Amino acid sequence: MSHKSKTMTRRRFVAGTSAAAVSFSVIKPAILGSQTPEKIKLGLIGCGGRGTWIAKLFLEHGGYDLVAAADYFQDRVDTFGDTFSVAAGKRFTGLAAYARLIDKGGIDAIAVESPPYFHPEQAAAGISAGKHVYLAKPVAVDVPGCMAIQHSGVQAGKNNLCFLVDFQTRANDFFIEAIKRVHDGAIGKFAFGEASYHAGSPWKDQAPYLEENPTNPENQLRAWGISRALSGDIITEQNIHTLDVASWIMDQEPVAAYGVCGHKVRTDKGDCSDHFALCYQYPDDVGITFSSRQFIGHDSRPEGIRNRVFGSKGVLETEYGGRVLIRGDNFYKGGMTEGIYGQGAASNIAAFYESIKAGDYRNTTVEPSVRSNLVTILGRMAAYEKRTVTWQEMLRDTNRMEPNLKGLIT
Repeated sequence: MSHKSKTMTRRRFVAGTSAAAVSFSVIKPAILGSQTPEKIKLGLIGCGGRGTWIAKLFLEHGGYDLVAAADYFQDRVDTFGDTFSVAAGKRFTGLAAYARLIDKGGIDAIAVESPPYFHPEQAAAGISAGKHVYLAKPVAVDVPGCMAIQHSGVQAGKNNLCFLVDFQTRANDFFIEAIKRVHDGAIGKFAFGEASYHAGSPWKDQAPYLEENPTNPENQLRAWGISRALSGDIITEQNIHTLDVASWIMDQEPVAAYGVCGHKVRTDKGDCSDHFALCYQYPDDVGITFSSRQFIGHDSRPEGIRNRVFGSKGVLETEYGGRVLIRGDNFYKGGMTEGIYGQGAASNIAAFYESIKAGDYRNTTVEPSVRSNLVTILGRMAAYEKRTVTWQEMLRDTNRMEPNLKGLIT
């Protein structure tokens, strides 16, 4: 069998999982008119660091007016609102802030930059209200959430709405060309591959909230990056970047995964792992080894987000922010991808705008993003349970990851 394989069809993907999406079902979506204004009125949900960063990119594009903002915390939405001149009456707080923004914000589209646990509910609410949706990765923290996003993507297309998931690598020309060549046979028959995400912890500013009072729900919400239920653990929240590239290269779902994880080095009081070590088994006995860490590496190399796939005719090498190339019989020199974090997001923001203006409702980023999200969940299940878990078994999982939100203001 060659490197090529049958892709997962939407029918087969959804079959047997529709029940998991019922809790997120949307009813009678409103459809935007065929005419949209020259500037898209945008509401942003999640006013933390990334929300603030990406809001600047939306405004730099020139095709958006940032008119409303939502966050659980008043201080965050006010800081954001002051920075971007959002009117006081268009700043919404509480757990249901997103619903008030959608209902009263006077918007055409939402950008969802909240903790991943909230993504399925907020995206579904946007689609139900006839709003275009721009969604940060990961799309969800569990299988039911992934199925809900898949359902929302289908509903968006049916109702003339755009739904884009923001993966920077999939907007990069060198990644696109290299992986296209691989799919066309450039490295021949796949033998095995490697995926890794080695970096320090990005959550040092969040850790003190749990030192102060680890059981307080507001503290947990501020420290969402080290909460399994709110983030999906590091394999879903962060490592999805490299596992998405692996899934893109393989162009099919894995058969099974096995491995381990743990919290052995970091001293924070969160319940996330600080490392994973796994093997994904793909059809034709192709194995993809995966490892990640989120703690100091003491200058060990290589670091970063990397993928390699070895084949009968060559090797594909990719690095997020580094070199992408193909070695071997069909050499492709590729290029450097420095600046991919900002450039990729800017490209996706532009693509979102053009899709809305052109009435292009194919929403091609949703299905591969859901599959990559499920790949992370498969690995997480295998590592948590310390056993081999199959893809089909994982798809049948209806368990929800539920954070402690008791007593929070709605």
